[in-house]
Amino acid sequence: MSIDLGDRLRFVRAHHKLSQRELAKRAGVTNSTISLIESNQMNPSVGALKRILDGIPMGLAEFFAIEPDRPRKAFYRVDELTEIGKGPISYRQVGDNLFGRALQILKERYEPGSDTGRVPLVHDGEEGGIVISGRLEVIVDDERRILDPGDAYYFESRRPHRFRCVGPKACEVVSACTPPSF
Repeated sequence: MSIDLGDRLRFVRAHHKLSQRELAKRAGVTNSTISLIESNQMNPSVGALKRILDGIPMGLAEFFAIEPDRPRKAFYRVDELTEIGKGPISYRQVGDNLFGRALQILKERYEPGSDTGRVPLVHDGEEGGIVISGRLEVIVDDERRILDPGDAYYFESRRPHRFRCVGPKACEVVSACTPPSF
């Protein structure tokens, strides 16, 4: 399932009564970056989109949950998972609309060597996951672990954390966070 990021960002920005210039200033990006994304000439990374949304402020989950009037489904085929990140890390979300939901479930895929960035992630809630294949390095605060298939993590998301695929094979993880905050 494909999401029109440009239309969605334009809608959210206008709903919050922000100009492209003001959002760019708040997010620390150029005006042209916002313009290119809104015209679908640029597809931002998940990290870049998160930084832009921090300028509103709005989380990724809320951003992808702006269509509250759709019927709630209970079952999803693999081709119905919503891609919310492209590039070396793929995040495929169960459900395209998290409005009113308390839980976000993701199927994550990290290509070899990919990571969530040098700046640790910090957000409200709790998160956990189970490594399905490959090896995943998880850093929470100053604690570092290499997780193998079947290993898991679970922590408060306010603790600074990072994820990185280690080894020659891609890593797949099924994760959940509450409230939806990614």
